[in-house]
Amino acid sequence: MVKISSNFDSGNIEVIEAGSPSNIRLNIRKDNNSDFYQWFHFRLTGAKGQLCAMTIENAAGAAYVDGWPGYQACASYDRQEWFRVSTVYHDGELTIQHIPDSDSIYYAYFAPYSMERHHDLISQAAEDDKVKMHVIGETLDGQDIDLLTIGDMAVGKKVIWVIARQHPGETMAEWCVEGFLERLLDEDDALSRQLLEKAVFYVVPNMNPDGSRRGHLRTNACGANLNREWEDPSLERSPEVFYVRGKMDETGVDLVLDCHGDEALPYNFIACFEGNADVDPAQLDLAYDYQRHLMQANPDFQMEQGYPKGEPGSANMTVGTNQLAHRYNAVSMTLEMPFKDTIDSPNSHTGWSPERSNKLGRAQLDALAGIIDRL
Repeated sequence: MVKISSNFDSGNIEVIEAGSPSNIRLNIRKDNNSDFYQWFHFRLTGAKGQLCAMTIENAAGAAYVDGWPGYQACASYDRQEWFRVSTVYHDGELTIQHIPDSDSIYYAYFAPYSMERHHDLISQAAEDDKVKMHVIGETLDGQDIDLLTIGDMAVGKKVIWVIARQHPGETMAEWCVEGFLERLLDEDDALSRQLLEKAVFYVVPNMNPDGSRRGHLRTNACGANLNREWEDPSLERSPEVFYVRGKMDETGVDLVLDCHGDEALPYNFIACFEGNADVDPAQLDLAYDYQRHLMQANPDFQMEQGYPKGEPGSANMTVGTNQLAHRYNAVSMTLEMPFKDTIDSPNSHTGWSPERSNKLGRAQLDALAGIIDRL
């Protein structure tokens, strides 16, 4: 018997009809207390060797409809290796067509990064003598907000912050941070050792544990978009930002990298703080230099395409990158990765993937090394 299920970590789908493999009808569930939706993650069982057509009927109402054309869904048998499958957006519906080789297969908007994997990442990092792990607060659902401090704070050292998954459905962000941490903690990597002599790192691999576990696209447990909470966060609505920004006030910030994913644009790019009224040209130049070094280290990154640059004074100061640049006079950047693929260096089997996100995370260290002495 064919069955669709999603009652697991980051699962999200509603079944309208699943009587026949060739006519499975689905809806994506909205984020709690929000109209945002686009993330899906479900398991199909009992359809080995059969042509399955799984149609998401409410795709036209998703948060970013421009994300559907050219998009191919992710699939996995073992939840380790993810590949792309035939997907068509037509007349407001998204149809995934696939013949599974097993009676158990998972489909997702992007390769999930589970809370279990998050806990493994934190535990493995905490075993390193260079790392201190702190729980700086709790989410609305009572989950821990984990902060990794890497290196020792000494006079003259730079303060680097890396955060990810303010928007929980953007799982490529934590895959990227995983690569960043693996390289930073590699004692055989000479560049990492050099950076740790010059800087202390504060890393929040998952800013939104509640949204991650609930299967949200963009918001936390109460429906707050955390990347619109940085000007005035509260314990009642956005404790995740409240606690992280409070810690930043204690440490100061020289550079912050906020990792995200973009539904529509098939590029890796960085958005900066050009729209701030008090934009510091020297800090902005450093952000551009960072990007040039990153492009040299990893050609999957580029600088030609991205979000339009705002005119000074036009910035939304509730957004993390803008507020952090203003609050700390920091080099503040939002890294965006595609849900689809990189148009200039496509991989038809995987699209943009956890592995490529990991390598882009590793390359951030090369970019940082290129500017750290000028921070």
